[in-house]
Amino acid sequence: MPHNSALPRLHLLLALAVMAVWGTNFVVIKLALAHLPPLWLATLRFACAFLPAAFFLKRPSVPLGNLAAYGVLIGAGQFGLLFLAMKSDITPGLASLVVQIQVFFTIALSMRLTGERVRGFQWAALALATSGLAVILTHSDGSATPLGLGLVVTAAFCWSSGNMVSRAAGKVDMLAYVVWASIFAVPPLLLLALLFEGAPALIAGAQEATVTTWAAVVWQAVGNTMFGYGVWGWLLARHPTATVAPMALLVPVFGMGASALFLGEPLQSWKLLAAALVMGGLALSLLWPRFAAKRSTANSGQ
Repeated sequence: MPHNSALPRLHLLLALAVMAVWGTNFVVIKLALAHLPPLWLATLRFACAFLPAAFFLKRPSVPLGNLAAYGVLIGAGQFGLLFLAMKSDITPGLASLVVQIQVFFTIALSMRLTGERVRGFQWAALALATSGLAVILTHSDGSATPLGLGLVVTAAFCWSSGNMVSRAAGKVDMLAYVVWASIFAVPPLLLLALLFEGAPALIAGAQEATVTTWAAVVWQAVGNTMFGYGVWGWLLARHPTATVAPMALLVPVFGMGASALFLGEPLQSWKLLAAALVMGGLALSLLWPRFAAKRSTANSGQ
């Protein structure tokens, strides 16, 4: 793995493409939710992620329990809850911002596993991000309800838990890993959809779905999962995590921008303030270690 901190131009463009796909995907989700119930949409998304790709990708040699845990956490946990929230309790732009709280959950879970203590800059970063969430919570214009905020924060926790599970799998082909884990997301999502949304709603949703709806479902699998996770895993395998991970700060930029452009979601001053606070916290958390390391190196060389 190269140790230079800058990404080559082609790799940078690929990373930007992934961020654009992941950010604009929140608009695509909203389009699909116009006809499909949330849990049914999540079920179809992961069914499409598994088939037909599983015929072309060999199952990674990891325990089935690991694949199942990842599939359930990411499928039923992250996306099931996210889709439920986005149906009517939070706007796509805010959802793309709030779900990035997973960075803090991932750090916290990682520290719990390693026994590392929380450092000062991490408390400051968490305080910034939390104040951003507080700004969202105190504005009741329908952009986000307390339930919607709670669902997306819980989805972020499931995402971070899934990160821990995939890390435990070791070095694997991330695309094949995500594809094969997807089949384990389908049964719990389908069961929950039948229990809470009902078979008539699932059938009606499928019948009312337009070409745009089905294109949005397929894009969830092909664009968001196969291209996004595949390229992201490829980049992480070739560059230090500290170089690649901060690119994720661009997801809310694309998410909020696309929501404003395509869905007419207003970007009031309080939303921009909340975004600045949350992303400031994320930036401090992700970039401070690099800055501190460079400063330490510079001081030691004097």
